[in-house]
Amino acid sequence: MNPNCARCGKIVYPTEKVNCLDKFWHKACFHCETCKMTLNMKNYKGYEKKPYCNAHYPKQSFTMVADTPENLRLKQQSELQSQIRYKEEFEKNKGKGFSVVADTPELQRIKKTQDQISNIKYHEEFERSRMGPSPSEGAEPERRNSQESTNYRRPAEQQHQPPHHVQPSNPGYQQQQPPSSQSYGYKEPAAPNSTQRSAPSGGGKRFRAVYDYNAADEDEVSFQDGDTIINVQQIDDGWMYGTVERTGDTGMLPANYVEAI
Repeated sequence: MNPNCARCGKIVYPTEKVNCLDKFWHKACFHCETCKMTLNMKNYKGYEKKPYCNAHYPKQSFTMVADTPENLRLKQQSELQSQIRYKEEFEKNKGKGFSVVADTPELQRIKKTQDQISNIKYHEEFERSRMGPSPSEGAEPERRNSQESTNYRRPAEQQHQPPHHVQPSNPGYQQQQPPSSQSYGYKEPAAPNSTQRSAPSGGGKRFRAVYDYNAADEDEVSFQDGDTIINVQQIDDGWMYGTVERTGDTGMLPANYVEAI
């Protein structure tokens, strides 16, 4: 019995029969589904059991995924794993008070630049403190010391002046009472001289150490809790320069380890 054609439905005789794609066709009916070009066994391409030419063969795209039960189960499982991992990281960083930042090349460059700037500023301040104060800064303490020395000398000069005025006018009186004039001339200036000697020792700023500190560099000093720091000079908000009274060592020290007396 002769089969029917898959396209026109008529009977296909053996002389014009084409057996392809599990179907029977007339030679004229075996053509492209799109452009109707007649095909043969050498130039056809089958798609869903339909013949196509090379130009109109449907292109398969794999972007769509069928929502099969297996795929839905895998999707749900991956979402659960993602939520569990997120909660673990959140609980781990909960009390730290900061968020995790990716260590990108840009952040590494910024961090390196900040470290270089910090090192340069530290060395500049250290060199400035080692070289001593500038002329403009050192002029004020010298001027202040000169004024204090003149103030201490004035009482002595006033006490010395009366005997010099008395000597040419009444030399006899000076010979009769030399001890009293000399005692008044030399005993009274003793108090200003003592104050003048003790002034430099207490003139600088004095601080007391509230913590123990071990020097981390050659230009720093070590001290213990309760030590007195004398001749303190402020370098910046974080560092000072002074002398430990107990050991006599002089150098830089952190400002937050001491308090003013």
